[in-house]
Amino acid sequence: QVQLLESGGGLVHPGGSLRLSCAASGSIVSIYAMGWYRQAPGKQRELVATITTGKSTNYADLVKGRFTISRDNAKNTVYLQMNSLRPEDTAIYYCNVQRVFTGRGSPNDYWGQGTQVTVSS
Repeated sequence: QVQLLESGGGLVHPGGSLRLSCAASGSIVSIYAMGWYRQAPGKQRELVATITTGKSTNYADLVKGRFTISRDNAKNTVYLQMNSLRPEDTAIYYCNVQRVFTGRGSPNDYWGQGTQVTVSS
């Protein structure tokens, strides 16, 4: 079984910064992609950013230039540095890992429980 532990959410003023972390644990052999999605009240879950094993990144247009995703393959951990935060960034942020190979069966995808990010003055 694979578990995801998210941390780093909270309340921040507009223009402020937060850093989210998500550590994957369990009998993990490899993880193809790690990323973050978010869901605001009344809206669908949307992509924020993803990063592959080879460090190839993909960002939503709304966060380009403000957010930076990174990962530590040795620790199976993904980070999201969020700068210049705006009220519209307020959402629950979910960690996602794709094509996790545990050595047993086919690779699977997993979601974290989510961490609240609130941007407000």
